[in-house]
Amino acid sequence: MKISYKLVQKVCIALAAFISLYSSRAFKFEKGKRSNVVLIVFDDLRPTLGRMGDHLAFTPNLDAFISRSNYFTRAYSQQALCAPSRNSFLTSRRPDTLHLYDFHSYWRTFVGNFTTLPQYFKEHGYHTYAIGKVFHPGVSSNYNDDYPHSWSASSYHPSSEIYMNTAVCPHAHGVLKNNLLCPVHLRTQPFQTLPDIQSTAEAIRFIKSYRNSTANPFFLALGFHKPHINFRFPVHYMKRFPLENFYNYTPDTFRPNAMPKVAWNPYNDIRSRDDFCNLNISFPYGPIPALLRAQIRQAYYASVSYVDDLFGKFIKHVDSENTIIVVTSDHGWSLGEHAEWAKYSNFEVAVRVPLIVQSPEFRAPYNVGKSIKNIIELVDLFPSLADLAHLPRVPKCIRNVPMFKQLLCTEGKSFYKLLQGNDTKKDYIALSQYPRPGVLPTKHPNSDKPKLRNIKIMGYSLRTNYYRYTIWVRFHPNNFSRDWSTVYGEEMYSHRHDVGEEINLVNLPQFNKVRGRLKHKLIAAFTN
Repeated sequence: MKISYKLVQKVCIALAAFISLYSSRAFKFEKGKRSNVVLIVFDDLRPTLGRMGDHLAFTPNLDAFISRSNYFTRAYSQQALCAPSRNSFLTSRRPDTLHLYDFHSYWRTFVGNFTTLPQYFKEHGYHTYAIGKVFHPGVSSNYNDDYPHSWSASSYHPSSEIYMNTAVCPHAHGVLKNNLLCPVHLRTQPFQTLPDIQSTAEAIRFIKSYRNSTANPFFLALGFHKPHINFRFPVHYMKRFPLENFYNYTPDTFRPNAMPKVAWNPYNDIRSRDDFCNLNISFPYGPIPALLRAQIRQAYYASVSYVDDLFGKFIKHVDSENTIIVVTSDHGWSLGEHAEWAKYSNFEVAVRVPLIVQSPEFRAPYNVGKSIKNIIELVDLFPSLADLAHLPRVPKCIRNVPMFKQLLCTEGKSFYKLLQGNDTKKDYIALSQYPRPGVLPTKHPNSDKPKLRNIKIMGYSLRTNYYRYTIWVRFHPNNFSRDWSTVYGEEMYSHRHDVGEEINLVNLPQFNKVRGRLKHKLIAAFTN
């Protein structure tokens, strides 16, 4: 049977018109159905969650959320300090790129006018709004949370936030103290409330205001202050956590012998609190008395439970049918491991964070409640959220091109394919770092939070599937260079047999080949 050329031509024209019409409608449909985004950032939250294997935790709301989401069991911060970590994941650049290792500089004026995660969504038609602690407040975010670059409206900060580090903790004879341990009755507090309670109320108000809106989709970032110290929360949360459960939390009482002194953080912020000062605990290695160790852990878990309740109150107002929700933390927190406290280190407990992702694209009962064991980093968050929202892909940063010429780029990778169940066989690594002013722990300069001009040593850490390798080398703050040949400390831990990173394998000759490979891999990762 012969088919005429004109007939074929007509069919092709009709098919082309149909495809064009369908594509146009599909585009309009997708554009009209763009998902909202909610990013929730807890402060100093390690994976102290029941669903992530912590049997002491009481986190029913986050556990329930995990059961209908995907969650990463090995997600890592790039520096265990609030401002550098937040600057890093909100710009998707590593601390060595930003040159921001402290609280005292604003990246736009210090190193480059880089596009941020919320700014990228704003530039693509989203209404962006921040509540609580998202960027670190102060000079590190230009005293305005990077408004108007990142946000469509000024950020919301609770009125009670100004009292977070003041003497509001009840003490004997009615005296108020600036304590580390600070369970309270709300009626005794300024404004009879607490910052995270106010932030939760504002977040619910915002969500309700958008419920029936036909306006642009929104990008809401909600930053909870807890469990960051001081441990100030409603006193009734203490009842959930019997003190006796926290005495044998970890066997560490003293600094491990093979731990380099440069790796030690003397937890200066804890030492500055009124209730801690009275104990005259020796500097820099302690130890902290057994009772206080148990009380700190109890208070940390109570703080987590407190914000878990607030998370539960908020999340029930979010429409998961059209909202991408990501929950994470800026870094972890030590609870006596290696006899250390707080953050300020490269250890697993200081840099590992929870990261939970819920998306309308991955609906129940499929692809939810699933743990993903691949290693990811917080610098991966920016490109991943862009992919989840189906925005244009964020380009990779090019190493040999000056950063000030690359205002939009990522030093991370998208974990979107991992959520799809692809690329799960790939071996990823995580890079973290921490600065020190010298080899020995000091109060002045503060070896936990050194200012840029005082940084003389940088600890670089590599996490692979089976090892953590850390090397402490000479650092030059005037030009941000490092000398890999001047080594002040070296650590290697096997996560096959030593998940607590207690046994430093560096000096064992049978691990020399592995150590050499890890060192080469680390140097290449931080310099290429």
